[in-house]
Parts: sequence; structure tokens; C-alpha cells
Amino acid sequence: MIPQNFKDFLANTENTGLYQMIALIFFFIFFTSLILLVFSKPKKYYKAVSELPLDGND
Repeated sequence: MIPQNFKDFLANTENTGLYQMIALIFFFIFFTSLILLVFSKPKKYYKAVSELPLDGND
């Protein structure tokens, strides 16, 4: 049987809870690392990058 959508695929699988837990852990690690990356850079970096389009020097 070919699943018609993703919901049918997960509903007919034995390890549905495992797949959901792996996806949750993956996204949690991804967004946590993204937040740490953003907050680890100094404010001077974001100030300089935000003024690049207005710089005018080629």
C-alpha cells in the first residue's frame, strides 16, 4: 500500500513515537544552537553588518 499523505505513513508505522522523538530532538538542538550562535556574536558585529548597505564604498 502506498501512503497517500504523511499522516497515513506515520499512522501505519510501528515506531511512530521514535520518529517523532528524533524529530523533536533534532529541531530542539537546531534552534538552540541557532539561538546560541546569534547571542554569542557581539553587538558591534550586527551594527557593522546592518550599515553595510548604506556604506556606499565599493
